[in-house]
Amino acid sequence: MLTVLGFAMIATFLVLIMMKKMSPIAALVLIPALFCVAVGKGAKLGDYVIEGVGNLAPTAAMLMFAIVYFGVMIDVGLFDPIVRGILRFCKADPMRIVVGTAVLAAIVSLDGDGSTTFMITVSAMYPLYKRLKMSLVVMTGVAATANGVMNTLPWGGPTARAATALKLDAGDIFVPMIPALGVGLLAVILLAVVLGRRERKRLGTLTLDEALTTGTVTESETVLVAAGGGGDRLRKGTGSAGTGGAAPDDEAAEDAADEGFKGLDPHRATLRPKLYWFNAGLTIALLTAMIMELMPIPVLFLLGAALALTVNYPHMPDQRARIAAHADNVLNVSGMVFAAAVFTGVLTGTGMVDHMADWLVGAIPDGMGPHMALVTGVLSIPLTYFMSNDGFYFGVVPVLAEAGAAHGVSPLEIARASLVGQPLHMSSPLVPAVYVLVGMAKVEFGDHTRFTVKWAALTSLVVLGAGLLFGII
Repeated sequence: MLTVLGFAMIATFLVLIMMKKMSPIAALVLIPALFCVAVGKGAKLGDYVIEGVGNLAPTAAMLMFAIVYFGVMIDVGLFDPIVRGILRFCKADPMRIVVGTAVLAAIVSLDGDGSTTFMITVSAMYPLYKRLKMSLVVMTGVAATANGVMNTLPWGGPTARAATALKLDAGDIFVPMIPALGVGLLAVILLAVVLGRRERKRLGTLTLDEALTTGTVTESETVLVAAGGGGDRLRKGTGSAGTGGAAPDDEAAEDAADEGFKGLDPHRATLRPKLYWFNAGLTIALLTAMIMELMPIPVLFLLGAALALTVNYPHMPDQRARIAAHADNVLNVSGMVFAAAVFTGVLTGTGMVDHMADWLVGAIPDGMGPHMALVTGVLSIPLTYFMSNDGFYFGVVPVLAEAGAAHGVSPLEIARASLVGQPLHMSSPLVPAVYVLVGMAKVEFGDHTRFTVKWAALTSLVVLGAGLLFGII
């Protein structure tokens, strides 16, 4: 019964948000509350919620102060050189922009934290997508999938969990997986090319004027120029297949000129060019301390945010202005995390997640025993989407490894196969970082889910296929 209700709760949540019948926050709170009553444990709802909030409170604190910290770093211009480099590559070709999104997300993902990856990627790419009228779900989908592949880094979380659960060395799990993960990353780049060509065909091929490339946009300058040149403010471009593609209309071009690329304005008052190397050093030190686990991540970001505000904006009114500028993102993301705590608290507290895992493991035919690595890889795709990483790696993977060991399958193969589902996992409603992504990109979570799930699942299958082909899994 709990198994059926668990799957029904998740399905109800996904259907309602994808159909936009409820907001994610409302769905995350009300649906589990109703199902908690349905299983006859309504009296314990408060306990489940408090436990869920307690478990996610450090994550919410980390996200709050991480948003403030990286928001300040964006304000002072730390990432402007990266943005300009990406924009020089992208120009205004939709295909290059989507590929640039994938590359930027993959590079920034090296810090092992999805939230910071999404903050930097969206801050850099959002102005281009918005001004060129490109699909924002393409940006969120590509960024999330690229980050999912990179999330398998030993300091990213899943690999460490698999190593801990099976008492293995994280390096022994990750290093042999590099070729398969490399193929997965190439698949994301190929996906970006395909989606970018689709956007190019829809919008036309455009190029940005040199002033736009360097971030200097004024109302009097040419903002968008057709691929063949010309002096008009904006012209229709030519699609990749030779078909005409209508570029944004004249009114949109005027808006682009008037609003400018605010995130790239080289003259914004918040810039602190004289403190560039201090901010770069502080960020490197912060990420190093995070990777080395010198302190809990929430504490590191709390200290980093306080130090960044104090040094860059020593006057109290300036500090208040910077905090206020990022308050909207902080409130949206932290609110979503605490709402997700209700969902995870009920799912775990009622025992639904345990019954779901037991049912799935029990449904595996005995004849699949010698192929448990393949089974683990396939199961990791849906299970890491519907469950937290902790629930999957500490609750399901040990059971799968035990079943595999009875048929001579190495725990290392099980551990590597368990990483396959991460590209899809990063778009799960149970991952707090995804709310940073959709919140900053101003994309409905349901739209992001509907667009991304199929591509992320395909990427996971590519990683699994590469692992089998290379004999890693």
